[in-house]
Amino acid sequence: MAENNRTPHNNKQTAPIITGAERTDVYLPLLQNMNIAVVSNHTSLVGKTHLVDTLVALGIRVKKIFSPEHGFRGDAAAGEHVISGVDIKTGLPVVSLYGNKKKPAHSDLHGIELVIYDIQDVGVRFYTYISTMTLMMEACAEQNIPVIIFDRPNPNGFYVDGPVLENGFESFVGMHPVPVVYGMTIGEYALMVNGEGWLKGGLKCELKVIEVLSYQHTTLYHLPVKPSPNLATMEAVYLYPSLCFFEGTFLSVGRGTPKPFQWVGHPNFLPGKLRFTPVNTPGAALNPVLIGQECRGIDYTFLVDSILQHKRLYLEPLIEAASFFSDNPGFFNSYFNILAGNCALQKQIQSKMSLDEIKKEWNDSLEAFHSIRKKYLLYPE
Repeated sequence: MAENNRTPHNNKQTAPIITGAERTDVYLPLLQNMNIAVVSNHTSLVGKTHLVDTLVALGIRVKKIFSPEHGFRGDAAAGEHVISGVDIKTGLPVVSLYGNKKKPAHSDLHGIELVIYDIQDVGVRFYTYISTMTLMMEACAEQNIPVIIFDRPNPNGFYVDGPVLENGFESFVGMHPVPVVYGMTIGEYALMVNGEGWLKGGLKCELKVIEVLSYQHTTLYHLPVKPSPNLATMEAVYLYPSLCFFEGTFLSVGRGTPKPFQWVGHPNFLPGKLRFTPVNTPGAALNPVLIGQECRGIDYTFLVDSILQHKRLYLEPLIEAASFFSDNPGFFNSYFNILAGNCALQKQIQSKMSLDEIKKEWNDSLEAFHSIRKKYLLYPE
């Protein structure tokens, strides 16, 4: 990841970005003499110090840590079971919110008076940190526990695109009727979940957002640390919304290689000039797709400039691969419709609809989402 996370790249903004977690003058008065739980991972930084370490050093009564997919220290592979335990550095109990238990139990929040959520997201529907946030908000709403979101910039916050998730396709990789790229920070997203009544039973969570200073949606925010093991570069972060669809196919999307979410390939993908072989990679890839098989692949890093310029999802790689393997009925797997949030996209690709025709099918639902989204934006576009 780039070291400098404070430089905007495509606007005239010159003031440094100050994340919610860095605004201690605003939130410390709200935490005094409270029993606090923190939902966080390795991205929860105040400068270069972890938020939990910062709060403990300042005398805040942190009682418990909740960790999302990839664990509290961010070293678990995608989909890997994350166990609960104790943080070695602080001695605080850590409760995993990934694996068999994705929502806190009533007992997990016993004695907790306030919950802080602070995790760097990447602004994509199937990235699970927003699902963890939603389920924590729901658990807190059920027990009348306030939640404070320490907001952070969205590195993909400069556009909105993709099919909107339809009823019946809800899952942990897509809980709400939003497009693949929704163009909101975690704070804005939390306000939308609360305001639109998307918590179970229409519950409302007592919610406060500590806003980012000097951020706008056109800012290209370079992450100071990788948000998860397989999004190791900014190129991967930008490509992730477009290339993650390959997880719903029999191709490799580069897990277990030096360039996950940049390289895509298959042993029989003849257009591929690149050669790579997925292998087990501690903390990043456990039994990756096509492990041990040499793949013919394509490095899609060249698309990044186009994504930044045209501000849209790129389905061209998926459409081209589906066309090449059109005679193979196993190209799509059962996960694809879950990622797409509908059953239409797979059928549209299989019927060889053009990209323009496919995107036309999204227009009405995207327009409806834009109307919802604008009610909750905290930062200029």
